[in-house]
Amino acid sequence: MIRGRRARAEAERADGADGGTLGRRGVLGGLAALPVLYGIGSATPAVAATAARPDSLPKATGDLVRGTERRYHAPLLAAGTRLVLPTGIKAVPVHDYYHRPHLASAQSTWPHMTATDGTTVDASIIPERGAPTRIAILSGFTEGWYELSHANGRTDRVTWDVRKLPFLWFYTEFGATKEAPYHNWFYTLALQPHSCNPYSRNTLTK
Repeated sequence: MIRGRRARAEAERADGADGGTLGRRGVLGGLAALPVLYGIGSATPAVAATAARPDSLPKATGDLVRGTERRYHAPLLAAGTRLVLPTGIKAVPVHDYYHRPHLASAQSTWPHMTATDGTTVDASIIPERGAPTRIAILSGFTEGWYELSHANGRTDRVTWDVRKLPFLWFYTEFGATKEAPYHNWFYTLALQPHSCNPYSRNTLTK
Protein backbone atom coordinates (compact mmCIF):
# COMPACT_ATOMS: atom_id res chain seq x y z
CA MET A 1 0.00 0.00 0.00
CA ILE A 2 2.82 2.41 0.84
CA ARG A 3 4.50 1.69 -2.48
CA GLY A 4 1.21 2.22 -4.31
CA ARG A 5 0.56 5.56 -2.63
CA ARG A 6 4.11 6.66 -3.35
CA ALA A 7 3.75 5.77 -7.03
CA ARG A 8 0.54 7.74 -7.26
CA ALA A 9 2.11 10.73 -5.52
CA GLU A 10 5.04 10.65 -7.93
CA ALA A 11 2.67 10.41 -10.87
CA GLU A 12 0.81 13.52 -9.72
CA ARG A 13 3.97 15.58 -9.16
CA ALA A 14 4.30 18.76 -11.19
CA ASP A 15 6.58 18.46 -14.21
CA GLY A 16 5.38 21.14 -16.64
CA ALA A 17 5.10 20.76 -20.41
CA ASP A 18 7.58 19.18 -22.78
CA GLY A 19 8.72 21.17 -25.77
CA GLY A 20 5.74 23.51 -25.65
CA THR A 21 3.21 20.69 -25.86
CA LEU A 22 1.26 18.94 -23.15
CA GLY A 23 2.74 15.57 -22.25
CA ARG A 24 1.75 12.88 -19.77
CA ARG A 25 3.89 14.35 -16.99
CA GLY A 26 2.25 17.68 -17.69
CA VAL A 27 -1.27 16.42 -17.10
CA LEU A 28 -0.34 14.45 -14.00
CA GLY A 29 1.51 17.37 -12.50
CA GLY A 30 -0.10 20.68 -11.64
CA LEU A 31 0.68 22.85 -14.63
CA ALA A 32 1.69 26.41 -13.77
CA ALA A 33 -1.66 28.19 -13.83
CA LEU A 34 -2.20 31.88 -14.52
CA PRO A 35 -5.14 33.63 -12.81
CA VAL A 36 -7.13 34.28 -15.98
CA LEU A 37 -10.52 32.78 -15.12
CA TYR A 38 -13.34 35.29 -14.79
CA GLY A 39 -15.37 33.14 -12.46
CA ILE A 40 -16.02 29.73 -10.99
CA GLY A 41 -19.57 29.26 -9.84
CA SER A 42 -21.30 26.36 -8.16
CA ALA A 43 -24.77 25.34 -7.12
CA THR A 44 -23.12 24.70 -3.75
CA PRO A 45 -22.24 28.17 -2.32
CA ALA A 46 -19.58 26.76 0.02
CA VAL A 47 -17.42 25.63 -2.89
CA ALA A 48 -17.73 28.74 -5.06
CA ALA A 49 -14.32 30.33 -5.73
CA THR A 50 -13.29 33.97 -6.14
CA ALA A 51 -11.96 34.72 -9.62
CA ALA A 52 -9.37 37.15 -10.91
CA ARG A 53 -10.57 40.60 -11.91
CA PRO A 54 -10.78 41.19 -15.69
CA ASP A 55 -8.17 43.95 -15.51
CA SER A 56 -5.65 41.45 -14.12
CA LEU A 57 -5.72 39.32 -17.26
CA PRO A 58 -2.33 38.99 -18.96
CA LYS A 59 -1.97 40.02 -22.57
CA ALA A 60 -1.65 37.03 -24.86
CA THR A 61 1.41 37.11 -27.10
CA GLY A 62 2.96 34.61 -29.48
CA ASP A 63 3.84 32.46 -26.47
CA LEU A 64 1.45 29.93 -25.07
CA VAL A 65 -0.60 31.34 -22.18
CA ARG A 66 -2.43 28.84 -20.03
CA GLY A 67 -5.52 29.55 -18.03
CA THR A 68 -6.28 27.92 -14.71
CA GLU A 69 -6.56 24.16 -14.92
CA ARG A 70 -9.54 22.58 -13.17
CA ARG A 71 -9.52 18.87 -12.31
CA TYR A 72 -12.31 16.63 -11.15
CA HIS A 73 -11.79 13.22 -9.59
CA ALA A 74 -13.84 10.38 -8.16
CA PRO A 75 -15.97 10.23 -6.10
CA LEU A 76 -17.26 13.67 -7.16
CA LEU A 77 -16.62 12.76 -10.79
CA ALA A 78 -18.92 9.83 -11.53
CA ALA A 79 -20.54 8.06 -14.45
CA GLY A 80 -23.39 10.19 -15.77
CA THR A 81 -21.70 13.54 -15.09
CA ARG A 82 -22.20 15.84 -18.10
CA LEU A 83 -19.92 18.48 -19.57
CA VAL A 84 -21.91 21.25 -21.25
CA LEU A 85 -20.21 23.62 -23.72
CA PRO A 86 -21.42 26.44 -26.01
CA THR A 87 -22.74 25.41 -29.43
CA GLY A 88 -20.44 25.13 -32.43
CA ILE A 89 -17.42 23.64 -30.65
CA LYS A 90 -14.97 21.54 -32.67
CA ALA A 91 -12.81 18.77 -31.22
CA VAL A 92 -9.46 17.60 -32.58
CA PRO A 93 -8.30 14.43 -30.79
CA VAL A 94 -4.73 14.12 -29.55
CA HIS A 95 -3.25 10.79 -30.62
CA ASP A 96 -0.51 8.77 -28.88
CA TYR A 97 -0.67 11.20 -25.99
CA TYR A 98 1.49 9.22 -23.56
CA HIS A 99 4.39 8.68 -25.96
CA ARG A 100 4.43 11.07 -28.94
CA PRO A 101 1.38 13.32 -28.73
CA HIS A 102 0.12 14.73 -32.01
CA LEU A 103 -3.14 16.05 -33.37
CA ALA A 104 -5.50 13.94 -35.44
CA SER A 105 -5.87 14.94 -39.08
CA ALA A 106 -9.62 15.54 -38.78
CA GLN A 107 -11.90 17.35 -36.38
CA SER A 108 -15.44 16.56 -35.27
CA THR A 109 -18.34 18.53 -33.87
CA TRP A 110 -18.70 18.39 -30.11
CA PRO A 111 -19.77 16.27 -28.28
CA HIS A 112 -18.74 13.56 -30.74
CA MET A 113 -15.06 12.68 -30.91
CA THR A 114 -12.73 9.72 -31.39
CA ALA A 115 -11.42 8.06 -28.22
CA THR A 116 -7.96 6.51 -28.00
CA ASP A 117 -9.29 3.08 -28.99
CA GLY A 118 -10.67 4.46 -32.27
CA THR A 119 -14.34 4.42 -31.29
CA THR A 120 -16.59 7.46 -31.66
CA VAL A 121 -18.01 8.55 -28.31
CA ASP A 122 -20.21 11.23 -26.82
CA ALA A 123 -17.45 13.04 -24.94
CA SER A 124 -19.91 15.17 -22.97
CA ILE A 125 -20.97 12.20 -20.82
CA ILE A 126 -18.57 10.74 -18.24
CA PRO A 127 -18.61 6.93 -18.66
CA GLU A 128 -18.12 4.03 -16.29
CA ARG A 129 -14.63 3.11 -15.11
CA GLY A 130 -12.62 1.27 -17.77
CA ALA A 131 -13.79 3.36 -20.75
CA PRO A 132 -11.10 4.49 -23.23
CA THR A 133 -9.18 7.72 -22.67
CA ARG A 134 -10.39 10.87 -24.43
CA ILE A 135 -8.00 13.75 -25.09
CA ALA A 136 -8.62 16.67 -27.44
CA ILE A 137 -8.11 20.34 -28.19
CA LEU A 138 -11.45 22.15 -28.36
CA SER A 139 -11.98 25.34 -30.36
CA GLY A 140 -14.72 27.47 -31.92
CA PHE A 141 -15.71 29.24 -28.69
CA THR A 142 -17.75 32.43 -29.08
CA GLU A 143 -18.18 32.48 -25.29
CA GLY A 144 -15.69 31.24 -22.74
CA TRP A 145 -17.55 28.92 -20.39
CA TYR A 146 -18.33 25.33 -19.52
CA GLU A 147 -20.64 23.68 -17.04
CA LEU A 148 -20.18 20.38 -15.28
CA SER A 149 -23.44 18.81 -14.12
CA HIS A 150 -22.55 16.16 -11.58
CA ALA A 151 -24.55 13.00 -10.99
CA ASN A 152 -25.22 14.16 -7.41
CA GLY A 153 -27.06 17.27 -8.63
CA ARG A 154 -24.28 19.81 -8.14
CA THR A 155 -23.41 22.05 -11.10
CA ASP A 156 -20.13 23.93 -11.55
CA ARG A 157 -19.79 26.74 -14.10
CA VAL A 158 -16.40 28.11 -15.14
CA THR A 159 -15.93 31.22 -17.32
CA TRP A 160 -12.92 32.90 -18.91
CA ASP A 161 -12.01 35.57 -21.48
CA VAL A 162 -12.34 33.72 -24.78
CA ARG A 163 -10.71 36.63 -26.64
CA LYS A 164 -7.45 35.81 -24.92
CA LEU A 165 -7.94 32.08 -24.45
CA PRO A 166 -9.86 30.66 -27.45
CA PHE A 167 -8.78 27.01 -27.00
CA LEU A 168 -9.73 24.48 -24.33
CA TRP A 169 -7.59 21.45 -23.48
CA PHE A 170 -9.80 18.46 -22.67
CA TYR A 171 -8.35 15.42 -20.90
CA THR A 172 -10.17 12.41 -19.47
CA GLU A 173 -8.74 9.17 -18.08
CA PHE A 174 -11.08 6.46 -16.82
CA GLY A 175 -8.72 3.73 -15.70
CA ALA A 176 -8.17 2.08 -19.08
CA THR A 177 -4.43 2.90 -19.22
CA LYS A 178 -2.49 -0.04 -17.83
CA GLU A 179 1.08 1.19 -18.28
CA ALA A 180 3.09 2.72 -15.43
CA PRO A 181 2.49 4.94 -13.58
CA TYR A 182 -1.25 4.69 -14.29
CA HIS A 183 -1.98 1.01 -13.63
CA ASN A 184 -5.75 1.51 -14.18
CA TRP A 185 -5.92 3.88 -11.16
CA PHE A 186 -6.92 7.22 -12.64
CA TYR A 187 -10.50 8.40 -13.09
CA THR A 188 -10.29 12.09 -13.81
CA LEU A 189 -11.34 15.02 -15.99
CA ALA A 190 -9.05 18.02 -16.59
CA LEU A 191 -9.95 21.22 -18.46
CA GLN A 192 -7.68 24.19 -19.19
CA PRO A 193 -8.11 27.23 -21.47
CA HIS A 194 -5.17 28.17 -23.75
CA SER A 195 -4.24 31.21 -25.80
CA CYS A 196 -3.21 29.03 -28.75
CA ASN A 197 -3.12 25.40 -29.73
CA PRO A 198 -0.37 23.85 -27.55
CA TYR A 199 0.52 21.43 -30.34
CA SER A 200 2.66 23.01 -33.03
CA ARG A 201 2.17 22.35 -36.73
CA ASN A 202 4.95 19.75 -36.79
CA THR A 203 2.92 17.57 -34.41
CA LEU A 204 0.09 17.21 -36.90
CA THR A 205 -0.40 13.83 -38.52
CA LYS A 206 0.31 13.76 -42.24
